[in-house]
Amino acid sequence: MTLTIAGAPAVGLLLASVRIVAWLSLVPPFSSRAVPLMAKVVLSVALAIAAAPLMPDITVPTTTPELVLAVLNEVLVGAAMGFVTYVLFATIASAGSIIDVFGGFSLAQGFDPLGLTMNTVMGKLHQMLATVLLFASGGHLLVLGGLLKTFDMLPVGAALDLGSGVSVLNRAFGVFFVSAVQIALPMIAVLFIADLGLALMTKVAPQLNAINVMFPAKIGLTLLLVGLSFPVLPGAVERLVELAMDATAAMAGGEG
Repeated sequence: MTLTIAGAPAVGLLLASVRIVAWLSLVPPFSSRAVPLMAKVVLSVALAIAAAPLMPDITVPTTTPELVLAVLNEVLVGAAMGFVTYVLFATIASAGSIIDVFGGFSLAQGFDPLGLTMNTVMGKLHQMLATVLLFASGGHLLVLGGLLKTFDMLPVGAALDLGSGVSVLNRAFGVFFVSAVQIALPMIAVLFIADLGLALMTKVAPQLNAINVMFPAKIGLTLLLVGLSFPVLPGAVERLVELAMDATAAMAGGEG
């Protein structure tokens, strides 16, 4: 029994899977070490097969140098799209880190062995909540669908437009900083008022050691009122999913 596979479609699917696995290696939660490398490879091949109907006819590289360049190009395209998506999805975790800074939890940083990063308490909590909301709302399917649609707008082997990529990245960083502050703003306001009240208290009672009172009071307020930022998380996740899809489409040459 002889099994024959057409070479051109097989090479096209493999190049598409290279773009997808480069994207998965950067975008949370797929980038976590909790997702094995083999699972990412299998998922990338499955998604490439699902995206096959969207792929136009491509010119398959016939020589080894052309194939190597095609692989490097797909890695660059997937990594660029994945990095922009990562920046947007890191917004909610950064909002939690801002709360840690104002609430005094930034001193209790811990190493995350799955993400290979240093995380603060509220930052990790907000990141986990965002991941749960992403999967519960089906947002991960929308983001993956947006990635697959790029094969129609930016076919396998096509080069990425660096001009549009830079503009999309600048916009993503702007959304990152503004949205992180907006999510954490209720807690920032409460903790700022607490600092102001403690400062006035030291003026009224100079013998009061403000340092001994400040940290327990701010930590207690943070634990008591941290839920102020929770109601905005579902809307923030939905908005970030839409922005990730628009950014990916814009980088692929579509309308973002």
